[in-house]
Amino acid sequence: MKVQAYLSFRGECQEAFNFYKGILGGDIVNRETWQNKDQDIPEHYRNKLQHAELKGKGFHFMGYDVAPDTPLNSGNSVCMSIDYDNEKEAKEAFDALSAKGQVNTPFQETSWDAHYGRCTDQYGIQWMVNAK
Repeated sequence: MKVQAYLSFRGECQEAFNFYKGILGGDIVNRETWQNKDQDIPEHYRNKLQHAELKGKGFHFMGYDVAPDTPLNSGNSVCMSIDYDNEKEAKEAFDALSAKGQVNTPFQETSWDAHYGRCTDQYGIQWMVNAK
């Protein structure tokens, strides 16, 4: 069995995945747009992503742009979590993810003998970054 995150966006999935790729590395694969899909999607939205995956060393997650009439609520019930072996790399990733977003917990030393920070990125995705 494998469990994976599937992120939902309101038209900025490609932009967000490019952003994450710039921080985490990896490749955007299995990219499909809404073009030529037999669904009631407005013409201006057909170039948006109906499915994409970001795969790299130690990670693989998916995402898409929800149909314009699909309700999408930002929330904090799910959080992406990244574990690093290196504090410097973790801090760099945390700073990049939170740069245009919001820091919820500053990147700092913790009681569990690690460095940790929690943030919400500019796309409304929650992240926990941890380094031991």
